[in-house]
Amino acid sequence: MSDFDLIVRSGTIATASDVFKADIGVRDGRIVQIGEGLAGARKTIDADGKYVLPGGIDSHVHLAQPSGEGIVMADGFESGTLSALFGGNTTVMPFCLQEKGRPLREALNDYHKLAEGNCYTDVSFHLIVSDATESLIGQELRALAADGYASFKVFMTYQDLRLSDADILKTLDVARETGATVMVHCENEDAIRFLIDRHEQAGMVSPRAHASTRPAAVEREATHRALTLAEIVDVPIVIVHVSNGEAMDEIARARARGVKVIGETCPQYLMLTADDLDGMDWEGAKFVCSPPPRDKAAQEACWLGIETGAFDLFSSDHCPFRYDDAQGKRNPKGLKSFRHIPNGIPGVETRLPILFSEGVMKGRIDLPRFVALSATNHAKTYGLYPQKGTIAIGADADLAIWDPEQRRHIRHADLHDAADYSPYESLEVTGWPTTVILSGQVMVEDGVLVGEKGAGTYRSAKTRPPIDSMNMKEI
Repeated sequence: MSDFDLIVRSGTIATASDVFKADIGVRDGRIVQIGEGLAGARKTIDADGKYVLPGGIDSHVHLAQPSGEGIVMADGFESGTLSALFGGNTTVMPFCLQEKGRPLREALNDYHKLAEGNCYTDVSFHLIVSDATESLIGQELRALAADGYASFKVFMTYQDLRLSDADILKTLDVARETGATVMVHCENEDAIRFLIDRHEQAGMVSPRAHASTRPAAVEREATHRALTLAEIVDVPIVIVHVSNGEAMDEIARARARGVKVIGETCPQYLMLTADDLDGMDWEGAKFVCSPPPRDKAAQEACWLGIETGAFDLFSSDHCPFRYDDAQGKRNPKGLKSFRHIPNGIPGVETRLPILFSEGVMKGRIDLPRFVALSATNHAKTYGLYPQKGTIAIGADADLAIWDPEQRRHIRHADLHDAADYSPYESLEVTGWPTTVILSGQVMVEDGVLVGEKGAGTYRSAKTRPPIDSMNMKEI
């Protein structure tokens, strides 16, 4: 009889704190032994010369999300989780959107049905609060947090999604009382609307105008306001997809005042600039996302945040729409004005190879920092740790085996999402996850899919203790 279901042998293992060479023994989907010379397994994978890392957790992913009349998101759960898997991820966290006038629980039931049986990775849901009704704030959010939906997202922009400051305060207060975590998209909608009107009056309607109507100032102001609201309620907060140094400065000042802030950035703010929105023949629409990419100085600031710990999370904000599609970027209205180009770009599969190549292989960060940014901090922030996000006895056997010498040019033809382009087309990267293991099951082996759709399951999240009974320094 075999001692293990699987042994991963002789790999260089990295966690958020250590790097060491060892074997990993897996039984019943969990890591049961880490040591040398392990033997007696139904299957053994030789990882000599490779890195064995926790499976990536992408905690900012949009899949199968309602996107407005006539617009269809490119990825559902099947293609989205398949793409994530090939990018070295074993868990993704998409958003269940509450549509106005509809109970969130009802939307959540429908969202589970979309995911059920269709996932190649594990999933856990965030809840988007767009209609802060008395019943939602008073009852529904509290019940959902108790049921394992431990993170809420609120928007300060988009007319149909944004909440007033008063409603954000109410949502933050629910988080304080329940131990849930609130994510905030920080952009000042009124300022954006003012700038859009000015641009349209001047005939500036190309994709490039998307960037100039959402300058860093609207993100900086909203970041300051969101942090102030969190300070008033005395609750931790996540500032998502930070794109520039000015917003980073607001986070640093809030931390200095004692506010618990978790900062997130994304590949687009390290690799793209607003100039990419200038593409000929409307191709700049491929790069329309919010906040938009900035300039080289903002890129350098975001890299500094990656290197120094100003950022805790590195997520893709995968929000895919097809470019050459009347239900995507080139919809009839979108061809007339940037205002109607769907916001979002694909990137769940390329997130980790970009950070590994540009970060680890170029000496900007070490392997433990890569693991923290790509997996461990996500699991800790959103209530999945220590089951997820680390390599340790008792943790889920979610592993990605990386070949640090493999060089590739990113080509959408080689990727697995359902969009029709990659914003990082032709970028050369060094290092790629060649084998990916989900709960002890080999899903991708030597770059070939061997696992089956439906192997991924839904994972509930844990809330923190309510803020009144906890020490803020221990969060």
